[in-house]
Amino acid sequence: MSVDLSLRSLLGASLLPPNEARILMAHVLEHHYQLPRSAILSRDDMTLHSEAFAHWKELERKRMAGEPIAYLIGKRSFYNIELSVGPGVLIPRPETELLVEIGLQEITRLERQTQILDLGTGSGAIALAIAHEEPRAQITATDESKEALEIAAMNTRHLDLISQVQFKQGSWYAALKTRGLFDIILSNPPYIDSKDPHLNQGDLRFEPISALTDHAQGLTCLNEIIYGAMTHLKPNGLIAVEHGFDQSGAVVSLMKTAGLHDIQIHQDLGGHNRVVSARK
Repeated sequence: MSVDLSLRSLLGASLLPPNEARILMAHVLEHHYQLPRSAILSRDDMTLHSEAFAHWKELERKRMAGEPIAYLIGKRSFYNIELSVGPGVLIPRPETELLVEIGLQEITRLERQTQILDLGTGSGAIALAIAHEEPRAQITATDESKEALEIAAMNTRHLDLISQVQFKQGSWYAALKTRGLFDIILSNPPYIDSKDPHLNQGDLRFEPISALTDHAQGLTCLNEIIYGAMTHLKPNGLIAVEHGFDQSGAVVSLMKTAGLHDIQIHQDLGGHNRVVSARK
């Protein structure tokens, strides 16, 4: 049985923004018919069988209720890779690609195999994007969440990067069972103030709260990561952390107090201060 409405009619009648409707319909076509996204245009007169139509209406309803597209289709593109994502992990954001670029630049500068620590890896986005681009990267990635590490491990297998990335469960540096020193420490920790109204808006409503806020003013995790860096970095090693748009001053102060030097503020593509880096 098929529903007597063409793709063109279904998309035209949808109350979703056109780009969102097309993404969800492309997922339905791939899942039920193994068709590429281009089929939305090349076969816009086709009709959906009842199971595919029900799937489309379910996705449309959930998105209208605010559920993130990345969770609905189970994946998100990030720095030349595609990651499986689910409600157990933060959805990778474009601004976090800045940490990947900083890491890759440091590997290029060092011109050798590089030991990297990715704290709070989530879906594995930062670690796997770097490993995918740079075979000299050897990465230890940590997370407190067992569910997040399961998703990250699945992404690692899918991208065939098992030889470069290892995962450890635990809170920040406590996940490390042995005393190793790293060339680079990278982290996108929870940094949203617990009273920030954005936590109750948009995609953030559906993402794991522990990946978004420290349940305080947003600096608790950053403080722990920055102060621990001196113990876990090689001499002249690099640390870079993502932070909120208005936190760069506070993060710079933490870096200075921790005894780090060569402190630099990096802006994202939107022109916001987004990452602070420093050296031991």
